[in-house]
Amino acid sequence: MAKTIQAPLPGTFYRASAPGEPPFKLEGDAVAVGDTVGLIEVMKSFTPVVAEEAGTLIAFHVENEDAVMAGQPLYDLG
Repeated sequence: MAKTIQAPLPGTFYRASAPGEPPFKLEGDAVAVGDTVGLIEVMKSFTPVVAEEAGTLIAFHVENEDAVMAGQPLYDLG
């Protein structure tokens, strides 16, 4: 059963650590507790989005560099 993970704070969502770098996770990737799935940037401060549960990343609800609001769905974990 899939669980939808929500943004912990508002800002800009990044799937990679820097432009040109590979994404932290792709759809279908295994996710372990503590894995970084993305970053949310607020006023040049980057906060990692860290997995609190293990599973498989099913799908992202947002694209790289999308603006997100706190509580907005980010990705599904199965």
